[in-house]
Amino acid sequence: MLILLYEWLKDTDAGRLLNFLRYPTFRIVAAGVASLLLGMFVGPRLIAALRLKQHGQSNVREDTPDTHQKKKGTPTMGGALILLCIAVGTFVFADLRSHAVWAALVLTLGYGFIGFLDDWLKLSKRNSKGLAGRYKMVLQTVFYLIAVFGLMCSWTGPDGSFSGPTLLLDTKLTLPFVPTHRFNPDFGWFYVVFAWVVVVGTSNAVNITDGLDGLAIMPTIIAASAFAVLCYVAGSSIRLSNVETVDGVARLVAVPLWRYLGVPEVPGGAELSVFCASIVGAGISFLWFNAYPASVFMGDIGSLALGGALGGLAMLSKNEVVSAIIHGVFFAEILSVMIQVTSFKLTGKRVFKMAPVHHHFELKGMAEPKIIVRFWIVAILCSGVALLSIKLR
Repeated sequence: MLILLYEWLKDTDAGRLLNFLRYPTFRIVAAGVASLLLGMFVGPRLIAALRLKQHGQSNVREDTPDTHQKKKGTPTMGGALILLCIAVGTFVFADLRSHAVWAALVLTLGYGFIGFLDDWLKLSKRNSKGLAGRYKMVLQTVFYLIAVFGLMCSWTGPDGSFSGPTLLLDTKLTLPFVPTHRFNPDFGWFYVVFAWVVVVGTSNAVNITDGLDGLAIMPTIIAASAFAVLCYVAGSSIRLSNVETVDGVARLVAVPLWRYLGVPEVPGGAELSVFCASIVGAGISFLWFNAYPASVFMGDIGSLALGGALGGLAMLSKNEVVSAIIHGVFFAEILSVMIQVTSFKLTGKRVFKMAPVHHHFELKGMAEPKIIVRFWIVAILCSGVALLSIKLR
């Protein structure tokens, strides 16, 4: 929003004073700081309201170890604070002319709405079942299609007349550690299906991971930070000097950062970094209240939304495969559930004491804070490897 204000005033004295707003680097940092400050200010009031509204109701999942019963009465739906901070940070500091930013917001807020329905049904019906899985999947697909075909697709031809849909998304597949000029196959319209798997799968993986205090939010902060770098690299106009030899004479030529690093260009990537920074700021403010022992749970309104945001960033920044590394913790959690269910159906035996895998470590006697911090360390390692893959291309 502020960048639009600058564009309107740029030829005036006031506009010259606001010149710093045209730099994405400033707006990225500002979005993170603003989201963090807003969360710290609003958080105590929201938690107090949630505690009063949900007084006496159990917000602990049934499929958890018995030790979790001591958390009974902790208010949930704290993810509303995260969504508020993300929305404010993005609306104020991002360029709202970017289709990619709107697509990311639709996935985040849309999946947050699904989570709200799920949490509300759990509280109103006083059970932990909530919204049926098939309805969740349908709604997740609906918001995904809105983001792709409503915002990342053109329905008009060069003359402005109605035509068939043309994807604004890059449908080529990018692999980690492999430069795009070496291997970059085009999936065509099948890419829409592949990206759906990434977005919905990531949303559900974060939802499953949200089982211990601070377990899901810190890997989300780390992942969003990694995506902020990846988006900025792919969408920044910064150019580096490179030596090129022509007819035996060395000279300096300007090379776009994304081309220099062998990654695909992402129009609006720098604005997606503003969105990422809003997630980081919102996540840190929520962690203040969600750290062990938690004063509030994010609920499905937070976990489904954050998963949708991270899945959307993987798609929009052309890091669908790399996201499997960045989301290593989330991937391991959902994989443990799939392994447990498959093993029990085929052999009648369980691989883990309880799934997701963080409950397995709980039942083995590991203290909850130790599990949480070790998962955080793994998340940092995964994002570090993903960022290394850029330069190694």
